[in-house]
Amino acid sequence: MALWNKLLQSRPEVMEQIRVSYGNHFPMEVRHYLCDWLESRLLSGPMVLDHDPQLEIESARFLNELLIELERKANEMSSDELITAKLRLLESAKNFRQLFSHNPSQLYSHLRNCLMFEKNMLCYPEECGVTQNSEFTQIFQALEELVSRIRANENENRNLKKRYEIFCCELHEVTKNNAQYDILDTQNPEHRERIAQLRRESQEKLQLSLNQLTGMRLNLVDKFKATIELSETVQQKVIDKYLNQWRMNQGLAGNGAPPSNANNLDIIQGWCEHLADILWNTREQIKMVSKYRKQVNVDEQSLPDFLPELFAKVTGLLEHLITRSFIIEKQPPQVMKTNTRFASTVRLLIGNTLNIKMNSPLVKVTIVSEQQAQQTQQTNKCSEHTCGEILNSTGNMEYNETTKQLSVSFRNMQLKKIKRAEKKGTESVMDEKFALLFQSSFAIGHGDLVFSVWALSLPVVVIVHGNQEPQSWATITWDNAFAEINRQPFAVPEKVPWNRLAEALNMKFRASTGRTLTPENLHFLAEKAFKLQVPMPPTDDYQITWSQFCKEPLPDRTFTFWEWFYAAMKLTREHLRGPWNDGSIVGFIHKRTAEDQLFKCQRGTFLLRFSDSELGGITIAWVNEGNDGNPCVLHIQPFTAKDFATRSLSDRIRDFDDLTILYPNKAKNEAFDKYTTPSGQPKNKDYIPSEIRAILSTSNSSNLSYANTPASFMQSPDPSRDTPSVQSGYGMDDGQMNHMNQIPGMENFDLSLENIDMYTSSFN
Repeated sequence: MALWNKLLQSRPEVMEQIRVSYGNHFPMEVRHYLCDWLESRLLSGPMVLDHDPQLEIESARFLNELLIELERKANEMSSDELITAKLRLLESAKNFRQLFSHNPSQLYSHLRNCLMFEKNMLCYPEECGVTQNSEFTQIFQALEELVSRIRANENENRNLKKRYEIFCCELHEVTKNNAQYDILDTQNPEHRERIAQLRRESQEKLQLSLNQLTGMRLNLVDKFKATIELSETVQQKVIDKYLNQWRMNQGLAGNGAPPSNANNLDIIQGWCEHLADILWNTREQIKMVSKYRKQVNVDEQSLPDFLPELFAKVTGLLEHLITRSFIIEKQPPQVMKTNTRFASTVRLLIGNTLNIKMNSPLVKVTIVSEQQAQQTQQTNKCSEHTCGEILNSTGNMEYNETTKQLSVSFRNMQLKKIKRAEKKGTESVMDEKFALLFQSSFAIGHGDLVFSVWALSLPVVVIVHGNQEPQSWATITWDNAFAEINRQPFAVPEKVPWNRLAEALNMKFRASTGRTLTPENLHFLAEKAFKLQVPMPPTDDYQITWSQFCKEPLPDRTFTFWEWFYAAMKLTREHLRGPWNDGSIVGFIHKRTAEDQLFKCQRGTFLLRFSDSELGGITIAWVNEGNDGNPCVLHIQPFTAKDFATRSLSDRIRDFDDLTILYPNKAKNEAFDKYTTPSGQPKNKDYIPSEIRAILSTSNSSNLSYANTPASFMQSPDPSRDTPSVQSGYGMDDGQMNHMNQIPGMENFDLSLENIDMYTSSFN
């Protein structure tokens, strides 16, 4: 479907923005009836950019073909119903010929930009055309206003040039006449008064012409100033707000936030390209006016020359735009393992303008320390030092005609070695931050402006072994969550409100496992992190420090809060994702709270919670009945990833007949059957099939009411509660072995194997 046909199906607000973008000199009837021709002519094939030597030739050819196409289309309209459209097309052809014959590139560039604007509107209509007063809409309107001003300034500049040429002729004529007056004054003293009068009249006429010329120039200078001020305002919104926000979203995406919208970046690129053209054209116009003024060496009553100041201003804005539009579109991994391949992509958002793509700029990648990153930012010059060696670290930016993007993808980079700084105090290698520095340089125009651009990646922690990942991710998670815009690399606060950290943990857990944490889960995490009771929800007075987050061990434990949380998240992602997303796992709940809730339930009711004592462990708590007939809550020894590598959680729960109801009142089969492993048939029919089953260890403990009730073989992590844990399938003593041998069908099995689940076989 053609671009225009898709736009016709969009909302009225979008079409109104399209109409505004074309302006008063290009009727929508032309866009409608020539939609296929315009899109084929301006969007297909190589595009001639501004400042290209072929632009004038291509623009003249385009204008001629457009006029022919307009007249052809109008002649095809014979129906009386289309007479108005026919007249409109013929009138447009006449107006185009009058308005743009002397400068067809104006029309060509304008229509090309309008079609690119249409593509952006189609890609991101929610942002581009929601309301007339939205900031996105204001930016589009401001850019259209700037394009209109550039055209008007170009016309005035052209008129000023003609006026300078006329003035030069007048000045030459006056100079010639003055020479003749000097001769006549010498030869005819009696006519000296008349000659003086002629001389004054000639000089007054010249001064009047000079005053008019000065007025035109100052008027144009004022328009340059207004154009630059509006450009600066728009650029601040584009760069300092939207592009900075896009960069911040990259960090949040590292913590699991939805990635930045690619269409949003395309919109920002469109804005940057428009601004680059506007600033460059304004700069060239100022240069031309300065050139005219220098050619006419006359006294303008000592009027100040504002052109150098404006020239420096617009050049500074252009430099700021170009350097900030060099971005890392795809960030490298933030936890980077040596001798492991990784990828990254950089993109220049103004690559479709100023003929930059013709040079295929070379991009170089190095890895720098935090101190070197700070030096680069402070001096705005790339550090000459590096702290590591990266393979496949150079590449040329290439222009993609389909996406209209100038970028380079590094697909096979590899960090071979790293040089670390000396550690201070309790610092570890997992606390040290590095960054990848991407740098390039290129010239624009005729080579009179050379820009060196650079971009620092998000902070990177370099590891050499997988067991360094948890603490490394603590460093990265804290940085991604609490880094501020335009900070000094890589400064982060030492403490933050708990609610902000809870938001980051929730975001990370959801991205890793598929489901968000409940308010009760987050309240549990707060109490675990602070090691005390806190109100629900916690107020901003509860500030958590970096040390509390990932340095200080939990009470009576050898691991920190972050290590415990990370292990639970990893276990859930790798082995418990399905039940967790179904809500079948409570997970983050105090042992005492779980027991209090289960005591209210019938026998066989169970819930699953992450173990306090076992890193990356999950335990099952369930209601049983003691010898005294009162309910008691028992806890199965925690399962870890190693256990689930042998038999899944759902299969284990199916094996435990004592577990019948998932808290609060859901049948076990309904909750877990869809995740259980179906019984398989042996590939060779000569073999007898067998299956692995999990079995609860039992003993003749006096506090249990029947033989198959698990007994306590493990002290509860909470000494204040007499809530025993029971073992599942391994680690039993000889008495437990003998009891297992009393189970029918188990007499001939060797139960002396350690660290495995018990096996039962069913023979066909």
